Amino acid sequence: MGRADWDDADDGAPAGGTRELERALQETRTVYRQADAAYAPYSCPSSGECCQLATTKRQPWLWRPEWDVLTRGRTLPPPRADGGCPFLDAAGKRCTVYADRPFGCRTFFCERIRGPARQPSEEVTRLLLRLERISQRVMPSLQGPRPLLEWYAGVQTAPAREEP
Repeated sequence: MGRADWDDADDGAPAGGTRELERALQETRTVYRQADAAYAPYSCPSSGECCQLATTKRQPWLWRPEWDVLTRGRTLPPPRADGGCPFLDAAGKRCTVYADRPFGCRTFFCERIRGPARQPSEEVTRLLLRLERISQRVMPSLQGPRPLLEWYAGVQTAPAREEP
């Protein structure tokens, strides 16, 4: 496993080992597909403004399995000088991890959302609870989700570990 995979200061490995990690990653991606389906009738202007985290003072909060989906098999990019999401492209307009973007990036909070008058709040709540259950099953000591940049900073400042 890479340094970003379940190597948290909390307790290290997932409760069920590698098999449980794979299951958690699959379940997290299933939640993502269901969130995408719930938001299929909606659209946004795709400006990347919501990804300007320093400007908006908002960032997605991720459960541990979401962080692992996002970072697995990837080298983390350097922090952005403009305070934007580190996973934005150089121009700051497009997500470089779009297929694996976190749940919070899949559900719109922008006032420019277009679509039906009522957003799928019940479905969002159901899916968030599912993400919580996935996370608690594999990492019982984790107290809750953390902001994206907190996860990111933890990996950036973690001492290098030798891979087995």
